[in-house]
Amino acid sequence: MNILAIECTHEALSVAVVKGGIVTEAVSADWKRAAESLVPLVEQVMTESRLNRRELECIAISSGPGSFTALRIGMSVAKGIAYGLGIPLLPVPTMPAMAASLRAAENMVMAVIPARKGEYYYASYHSEDLSSGLWHDEVLRGSAADVAAVAADLARSVETVVVGRRLLELIPLLVASGAVYREADLFSARSLFFAAERLFAASDVAELNGVTPDYRQMFSPNGGRV
Repeated sequence: MNILAIECTHEALSVAVVKGGIVTEAVSADWKRAAESLVPLVEQVMTESRLNRRELECIAISSGPGSFTALRIGMSVAKGIAYGLGIPLLPVPTMPAMAASLRAAENMVMAVIPARKGEYYYASYHSEDLSSGLWHDEVLRGSAADVAAVAADLARSVETVVVGRRLLELIPLLVASGAVYREADLFSARSLFFAAERLFAASDVAELNGVTPDYRQMFSPNGGRV
């Protein structure tokens, strides 16, 4: 399959193309400037892969949770491309995609993403479920202490690894919990291809207007988040 994938949910920005099984990827550390950086990255990977845009079969987008602003930007760009080419847009949930990118042998993998200040999104997965694509949709939100408590509970019975990006506040608590912390260095746009191919093959394709970012937050009329 020929797929364009976009990942910009938090802390990093990446775009990848797979063409005939060969992956071309571009990564930017300027995540906070996603609005300016994302389209040039798309153009870069399309040029380097020598893939004509009309050869694309679908777009994969990391759908969240994550940064409110980055999710909106990533989704807007992906929708624009999908609409212009008349091809499906496949939303891939960020948490299990991140956990699956670890390729861990541990029994449990917990993915953690910062939410608002002092809070985190977190979800736990059996490693065999990640490799088979049986991804659940249960994502929790809580404090650093909440995340560490769940990690400690898991680590008491099975090998547990926690994956995230620069979770400095959490690392000491996770070490004390008995879980292992690893940076999500392998999580990028290319991590979305496995799920995108599965969704496309299963014809699990939503209408373009129905694809929305998975904010996992409620928004009040005055613009606040709860």
